[in-house]
Amino acid sequence: MKVLKIVLIVVGALIALPLIIALFLNKDFFCEREVTINQDKNKVFEYIKFLKNQDQYSYWASLDPNMKKEYRGTDGTVGFVSAWESPHENVGKGEQEIKKITEGSRVDYELRFIEPYEDTNQAYMTTESVGNGQTKVKWGIVGRMDYPMNLMTLFMDMEAMVGKDLEIGLKNLKKKMEQPPQS
Repeated sequence: MKVLKIVLIVVGALIALPLIIALFLNKDFFCEREVTINQDKNKVFEYIKFLKNQDQYSYWASLDPNMKKEYRGTDGTVGFVSAWESPHENVGKGEQEIKKITEGSRVDYELRFIEPYEDTNQAYMTTESVGNGQTKVKWGIVGRMDYPMNLMTLFMDMEAMVGKDLEIGLKNLKKKMEQPPQS
């Protein structure tokens, strides 16, 4: 009986310890990357404010070129929704909505993931003229992992994981925006 009691205490401690640790871990994450594009700010902004254009540079869009896409509203305006569905494990099902546009400088989005997990994050893209016909573009994502799921942050570096994907997308955007016009 004494051995059973000790085993139960040990098992209880092994279950409780991670839950206690999770109480003290950060629940919010933030990731932002930037790139400088050799192109006029207005031209860059007019391109990035249209969600459909993300299909040309977003890392996630490139994971499944055959994903099912659905659009609602007028692209480039507040309320426009781009929805996707894919069997690819890193794409899944979700939608992105334009929530706010600060003309010429910033677009705010809401990302709603449906499958393989449910989550909502905020994202944005900004443009800033840095002179000589160059534009600094920042792409960021702000999210939250509620308790006790925030325990996963001990094993996953969300900033690095998401940051790598943003960097690829920004490099693709730079390449796209710096291409000479096709005749």
